Amino acid sequence: MHLILAMFRTGILGYGGGPSVIPLIRHEAVIRYKWLNNDEFGEVLALANALPGPIATKMAAYLGYQQKKTLGAIIAVLAHILPTCIAMILLLSAVQYLSSSKIIAGMIAGVTPVIAVMLGTMAYEFAEKAVKGLGIYAGIGFFLISFLLLEIIEVHPAIVIILFLAYGAVHFKVVAKLKKERREKEDAE
Repeated sequence: MHLILAMFRTGILGYGGGPSVIPLIRHEAVIRYKWLNNDEFGEVLALANALPGPIATKMAAYLGYQQKKTLGAIIAVLAHILPTCIAMILLLSAVQYLSSSKIIAGMIAGVTPVIAVMLGTMAYEFAEKAVKGLGIYAGIGFFLISFLLLEIIEVHPAIVIILFLAYGAVHFKVVAKLKKERREKEDAE
């Protein structure tokens, strides 16, 4: 039941596409129900970003699968998209009918800053974790590398994501190996 409620809330309250829903999904999965911790959520988000398709639906499917396997994934995706699909059909019909109204145009324009703030908050939180985990110089360095690759050289975002995922995999293996060696050395002493 918690899974249905959580995904229903993210689907019905999220506005502006997948990336704007991620903070809502994070709130449900990490803060409210504690299905994942922040680090696990970041890893799942990175993986979801690397795969094709809508990110919010992939996150819902993952959380559903984690909680209740295949049936949970199906239920989570339906709970996430079905209410929104119905609401969208109804609202778009109303918007089409009232499209000449300046009030409706103003309401639509008023939502845009909210989405920008939500995305900015999420970006800040992830940047803060990157700096905490890697250090300030590495965090800034990786930001500059990604900016260079994406904006200056214009490498496709999927390739940049794959490069950083590969680096992350190597980084975590090296760190795990160093920790294991340190524990073995401490146990030997």
